[in-house]
Amino acid sequence: MTSFRRLRFSRRSFYALTVFVLAFAAGPVAAEDAPARCQGTDMLAEMQVKQPALFDKIMAESNATANAEAMLWKVEKPGIPASYLLGTMHLSDPRITELPAAAIDAIAHSKSVALEVADLSPEAVAAAMAKAAGLIVYTDGSSLKSALSADDYNKVERVVVKSGMPGELAAMMKPWLVSMLLATSDCERKQIASGKVVLDLRVAAEAKKAGITVTGLETIESQLRALASIPDDQQVAILKVELDTIDRADDMMETMVQMYVKRQIGAAMPFQLALAAESGAAPDVFDGFKKALLIDRNAGMRDAALPLLEKGNAFVAVGALHLPGPTGLVALLRESGYTVTPIE
Repeated sequence: MTSFRRLRFSRRSFYALTVFVLAFAAGPVAAEDAPARCQGTDMLAEMQVKQPALFDKIMAESNATANAEAMLWKVEKPGIPASYLLGTMHLSDPRITELPAAAIDAIAHSKSVALEVADLSPEAVAAAMAKAAGLIVYTDGSSLKSALSADDYNKVERVVVKSGMPGELAAMMKPWLVSMLLATSDCERKQIASGKVVLDLRVAAEAKKAGITVTGLETIESQLRALASIPDDQQVAILKVELDTIDRADDMMETMVQMYVKRQIGAAMPFQLALAAESGAAPDVFDGFKKALLIDRNAGMRDAALPLLEKGNAFVAVGALHLPGPTGLVALLRESGYTVTPIE
């Protein structure tokens, strides 16, 4: 989902919203049909062969991105027990959900564990969505249908129906919500239906095993507000980019998995912008997204994490896109007086 789908590290973060989409829109997915893991093509590797100059440009930008070389970081300040920061990816792929031994050990010895959102139960998500209906669906008579071409709207209707909901609901949905539906492939729905969980919930399970209560740096409501704050025209433009690659959901997921396991998350935004440009989107199409969902949220997460870090022995896990760059959590924590060192 960054095109809402592609910068899936930060969602997600938005895993709470994924829970909603999967719980409400999974339709008659048979859990027993779930494969061991989803299969797809690494689009960045594909680009290396078919568009080497563009690939080189993306990787140059990735390599120039500060603090993108690790997913697990040690956070220290003199006189305070060390804490840890983990970048997550909100997918059920076993290559992602297997926690590093160092992370498991850090959680076991922590006094506090914080995720983006503490309560991701279907009940909590449903309650938050009900209270924030105006952020999710049009309530002023507007219609998504009027913002899209007939062909694009037909694609949206098909996605909504395939997700197990009446097609007429498509007109009511805000563009970002449709992007959430597009972000979840049929295969990933089957994974969730079969009981598999994402990395964030693996962290929560380890915390529970250690008798640690999980807290949240954000709320579901605040995440909804962040999504809804993206300018409407940019939401629509991002959705159009999504629709151009509607048949490559598993490929997008595989691409993000490869970036994560290879520690190349600095390539995520340049890759997304390259695909958007190929779709004819304006260069600033993600400006609102970056401000609301990355820059502003990073600052809020830093503020929420500091009281835990000041006590020490904290373990903080958030979407990996919140870590790198000059406004990422690693840089923000260093600005707050901490030494932040990559572990792996």
